[in-house]
Amino acid sequence: MTVQDQTRRQPGPGAPEQPLGTPTVTVPYDVLLTAATTAFTTRGLPEGRARAAATALCYGDLAGLGSHGVFNLARLYLPLLDSGRADPDAEPRAVTDLGACVLLDSRRALGLWAAAEAMDLAAERARRHGVGLVSVRNATHFGCAGHHTARAARQGLIGVLAGNCGGQRIARPPHGLLAMLGTNPLSVAAPALDDDHPYVLDMSTTVVPTGRVRTAERNGETIPAGWLEDAQGEPVTDPAAFDRGEAYLRWLGGDPQTGAYKGYGLGLAVEVLAALLPGAATGPAPGALDGDGRPHGTDDDIGFLALAIDPGALRPREEFREDTLSLFGSLTRCPSAPGGPAVRYPGWWEAERARDRLRDGIPLPAHLYDELVGLGLLPAHGTAGDGMRGGGR
Repeated sequence: MTVQDQTRRQPGPGAPEQPLGTPTVTVPYDVLLTAATTAFTTRGLPEGRARAAATALCYGDLAGLGSHGVFNLARLYLPLLDSGRADPDAEPRAVTDLGACVLLDSRRALGLWAAAEAMDLAAERARRHGVGLVSVRNATHFGCAGHHTARAARQGLIGVLAGNCGGQRIARPPHGLLAMLGTNPLSVAAPALDDDHPYVLDMSTTVVPTGRVRTAERNGETIPAGWLEDAQGEPVTDPAAFDRGEAYLRWLGGDPQTGAYKGYGLGLAVEVLAALLPGAATGPAPGALDGDGRPHGTDDDIGFLALAIDPGALRPREEFREDTLSLFGSLTRCPSAPGGPAVRYPGWWEAERARDRLRDGIPLPAHLYDELVGLGLLPAHGTAGDGMRGGGR
């Protein structure tokens, strides 16, 4: 493998997910997309669904969010399909349809595809009614929430996606002894300076999602104090402690004195909007009070809310566009601190990274590349015509 400095491949603030020193293999995006599509079609997904699911999955790798990319293919999505917890042929069914509001039973459809469909349905209703709300139960893991909300933003709409973790419980309420809630992601997207750089907020209501902890473990890293805590509330820096059931994710805000109530409150708000509304499984339930309180439960019967708003239905579209340019343009003209990166908004750097990786390829950790080779989805590195490049140091 040739030596490459990974930090030069990812513009913008924040440390790269592959730490300096992690060997990588660079894979062209279309090759990775085809590999993921093949993995899903061999599990029974129709070609169109498989392609949509693969696009949602590879979005994580394009945007530099590797914890939600093909890292999860063999770890999460293929086991979901192989075990029957996700149904490749499921047809989501409308339980209630009021025009602007729809309640869907996802019927265990693969969430990578079904969440995109739900957001597109919300967008279609928003163009008709000004707002489209699609409430979903009996869903499965849908990957990067920002991938789905960005679909609305690229249509000139505001998109919102909030999802709970079904019956999975991995975070404790402030001062609580028992795990009661999941990471409960929330995403908001909207048009911004141009079509290629929408505003995309995509966040867990815990300090980090579980995938960030697990990718750190796989890469042999320690994690910063503040991501995990033990039963006594003390910091844990060994990422493997999470899957051993010895550590809990912490809420945004850290300690109660520094704002953990805000992260917890946001997580509970997502639980209400995403699960209580459609009748999906909730983390806080009688079952959460059983056992020893350690992280437990499975992310079955996930609930989520897909919301789209058409600003042009409320006021002149051109007026909204002018105000959008003013808002985001003012932010990007804010002077940055000496030596710091340029001031941008959520979604900007991810869009820049995606542009670069579409052109140059996606750097996968070598161990992840080998895993995909072992699944028969990619050629062994170094074989004739494999089109891959080694890197890292």
